[in-house]
Amino acid sequence: MMELHGIHHVSAITANAANNYDFYTKIMGMRLVKKTVNQDDTSMYHLFYADKLGSPGTDLTFFEIHRAGRTYTGNNSISLTSLRVASDEAIHYWAGRLEEYDIQSKEVELQGRKVLFFEDPEKQRLMLVSDEQNEGVAAGIPWEGTDVPAEFAIIGLGPVKLTVPELEPTERVLLELMGFRKKTEAQLADGTNLHIYEVGQGGTGAEVMVEVEPGLQRERPGRGSVHHVAFRVKDRKELERAKKILYAAHLPNSGLVDRYYFQSLYFREPNGILFELATDGPGFATDEDPDALGETLALPPFLESERKSIEARLTPLDTKKK
Repeated sequence: MMELHGIHHVSAITANAANNYDFYTKIMGMRLVKKTVNQDDTSMYHLFYADKLGSPGTDLTFFEIHRAGRTYTGNNSISLTSLRVASDEAIHYWAGRLEEYDIQSKEVELQGRKVLFFEDPEKQRLMLVSDEQNEGVAAGIPWEGTDVPAEFAIIGLGPVKLTVPELEPTERVLLELMGFRKKTEAQLADGTNLHIYEVGQGGTGAEVMVEVEPGLQRERPGRGSVHHVAFRVKDRKELERAKKILYAAHLPNSGLVDRYYFQSLYFREPNGILFELATDGPGFATDEDPDALGETLALPPFLESERKSIEARLTPLDTKKK
């Protein structure tokens, strides 16, 4: 089986990079650690928000698609992204902060953890989860360049939720190929049943929750939807081994893709959800000063010769630290 170490990043869709930047940096207090472009379509921004260092396992990223319509939620989707905070007290802090910005939220308990459900302005489905009882994958380092107190800061990605019409095909890939193990089952207050799996050291940074909804239509993605979830592998050698495992299981995949900041491989599990495997390094400080991450448009070397034409197609986005 593969050797995965938790969630690496989650990539979603926004229709407006400037508004997205304002929300995730000014309200959510996250650090923009990389302002770059979608390497497969350089006409759109790719924004990475993370902890202080841009550590793997803390990245929530967005592709800007100007004409993205609304999302019609449904099956065969990544239907919830969660963000880690250090304590139950932080959950209470965020309930109050979101209320100040007229953002509705709902605080409940899930797996013995305090969690807070809410949506961003584009109806991105989000959940904050308390790490107070966490014993698994370590969290990231708080970003202090914000008015959010460090003890309440977002410090990484928590469990992602998949919504599928049939459990067995997805479960088989998680358990037999990706090295996940079944942790438990849980039920939300609305009666939603969740099958919960963990990998590596486990804990909030290494979980996948699967919701089975056979009667739902397939999700029609748009702004506020999730494009893919990426899982951590140590290095290129492990990525090569994962590729062989996928070939042996007759699962089509992208082969290795050089993203410069990490190496990747993409494949769809049987319910059609896009998974990425991504290496922990070399990281976002490869081409920028760690103290100035995200302040300018960063392009990998293989796109640098196209900088002028790329910048001409992008709407200017001021991310300089004031």
